Formats: sequence, C-alpha cells, structure tokens
Amino acid sequence: MIDDGPETRSLLTTALHVRRWVDEVASGCPYPSLDALVGVADLAARPLSTAEVDEALSAHPRIGATTTGLSTAEQSASATDDPALVAAMDAGNRAYEERFGRIFLIRAAGRSRTEILDELHRRLGLSDDDESAEVADQLRQIALLRLRTLFAS
Repeated sequence: MIDDGPETRSLLTTALHVRRWVDEVASGCPYPSLDALVGVADLAARPLSTAEVDEALSAHPRIGATTTGLSTAEQSASATDDPALVAAMDAGNRAYEERFGRIFLIRAAGRSRTEILDELHRRLGLSDDDESAEVADQLRQIALLRLRTLFAS
C-alpha cells in the first residue's frame, strides 16, 4: 500500500519535479499497487504546462553531463568515451539550447548515445510547439520509469 506521507511526496518529487503533479498524485493515496499509482501518475502528467516543463527541467542534468542518482542509471546505456560522440553531443546540446532556450531532455534509458544524438538532431527541426509537447512527453516517460524504480519495494 502506497500512502500519502512525506516519504511518498519526496519520491514523487524525485520522479517528476512538478508541484501540481506531486499534489495531484499524492491526493489519490493510498494506492493498492504500484500499477495503480503509475496509472494515476500517467494521467496527471497529461499535459504538463510550459511552466511545469520549466519547473521539471530545473531538476534535470544535461544529457552527457556528470550525473548522480537516477540520472546515472538512466544514462548508463548511452555512456561513451568516444571523443567524436562526446563532441557531437556537446555541440548538439549547445545548438538545442540556443534554439529552444532550455536543456535537451530525452528518456535516455535504453538508448545508445548515437540514438540520442539522432533524436536531438531530429528535434532541432521541430517547431517550438511541437518540441514543447515532445519535452512534456519525455518528462512523463521518465517519471513513469522512475516511479517503477522508486516504489519497487
């Protein structure tokens, strides 16, 4: 049983740093199962406002940067020592930040550095509105994966 206590709220914030989402998901406690929690969390993250995306991004590291905690595990498949890929990712991150005014965010879990870089280049061609929707969906995907890790026990 997942109850509405300080530990639950802390874990929810770790999954997605959006106060409205944390409050909405926590208000449904207690949850009889992890699947029930994830179902409510999924719906509560659709959609995230522009302000909520900014709030969430404030807690995310740049792809390819030194990470800690969950971000380390999520980016482990994409880790590389290939200097060409590292340089390409740095250049892509800079281009994205110039274009959209925020860090590039992607669900890195299960993706190689090459796949992430290809996706970064594709997304550079999106309109501002399409990219905002993409970032919100990536945040939702990351949050749902994190919930399964954080509440697994």
